[in-house]
Amino acid sequence: MMLLRRTAALAVLLATALPPAVAAPAHADDTSSCRTAPSAPSAPLDTEQARLADPRTAALVERAGFGDFVRRFPAALCSARTPAEAGRLLDSWGEALWQAAVRRAQGQRPGGDLPAGDDRPLYWTRLAMTTALARWEPGFAVDRATLRTRFEDASRGLADNAFQTPAGVRHVFISGFDPFGLDTELRRANPSGSAALQLNGRRITLADGSRAEIRAVVLPVRYADFDAGIVERAFAPRLTGGPGAADVITTISQGYPGIFTLEAWAGRSRSADPYPDNTGSLSGGTREHPVTAPGLGPGAQFIRTTLPTGAATDSVRNPYPVLLNTAVTEIPAGATGPVDREDGPTPGSRAVEGGGGGYLSNEVAYRSNRLRGELAPELPGGHLHTPVLTGLPADPGLLTGPEFERNETAITAEVRAVLEHTAARR
Repeated sequence: MMLLRRTAALAVLLATALPPAVAAPAHADDTSSCRTAPSAPSAPLDTEQARLADPRTAALVERAGFGDFVRRFPAALCSARTPAEAGRLLDSWGEALWQAAVRRAQGQRPGGDLPAGDDRPLYWTRLAMTTALARWEPGFAVDRATLRTRFEDASRGLADNAFQTPAGVRHVFISGFDPFGLDTELRRANPSGSAALQLNGRRITLADGSRAEIRAVVLPVRYADFDAGIVERAFAPRLTGGPGAADVITTISQGYPGIFTLEAWAGRSRSADPYPDNTGSLSGGTREHPVTAPGLGPGAQFIRTTLPTGAATDSVRNPYPVLLNTAVTEIPAGATGPVDREDGPTPGSRAVEGGGGGYLSNEVAYRSNRLRGELAPELPGGHLHTPVLTGLPADPGLLTGPEFERNETAITAEVRAVLEHTAARR
């Protein structure tokens, strides 16, 4: 594995709870010029990181067996002696966390008493590690924002996650999301993130009998990361041809209660305010006044899915129905106010909401498929909304329960079934 070739950059000899690594460099115990300052962070903690004050977040880390990542990371940071070494270290630790989360989700890494497919430990472990990065005070100048981006990308599957199968095996590339809406329920999970972890690297049989390999990423629920191009960084390598290219792309997010929906249309605009992202930031766009995201390249107001949606809606029905959603919200040509339509957009209209609304679910579909249209227009691509994951116990101190775990398992299994039909050759 690429991870084993890169672990020389890790600063400490990791225990068996962490991925294998070689011995630390000779200077690893020389941290006199570095410290992590819990009471005086070098960079202020954001709203997302501040939620770590709730002790349940640490329990979600520990009960997945990921506690050593958080405990050992500050010392590893303090072993870096140069900016270049720090960058390599952040890459390696990010990749190690991603691989550990994937192996755990797929039952290959025992540890803790949370269900294997739970996506929350990856999310809270990553946040705890980025908090340590914010509090790190090295003896040399660093570009902390760039280092965090490198760590975030690696720990989300954007690095060292290429397809491994030969020609003739279908390549299916998917994305999921972090948990969100955490101010109203801190224990929330996101079944799209769980599905991404459980399916990454899997080789499956499609509905037509052909074989396929799935690769996945888990994206943040943060406008700033989308503005900075994380969707394009994730999808561009899969759309530029060659042996590592995808044959099908599908973005996935949590959507509506009790149903799966394949979204017929993705809209260009943000319009979800006053609903914030995970850092409490707003998009600046509303239904009455939609906005175009910063850094978004040229494109149509609406992009239609090219997935064979009927293959799934006709064949996958249990335990949740799979529906094609053709609804959009637009400002018609010559009008000034939004109009909801059930049958798709009209010519010359401006996008307000796609089938996935005006939030980041819609935007990931638009960005990835805008890029697909530019780089690989013949490639099938679209967006899948999962049912809302329900079943958390009424007691806020309980992190999981039988109904919650059954629902998460059922949703992930049906995501796979939908992909088996939409990724088959046509």
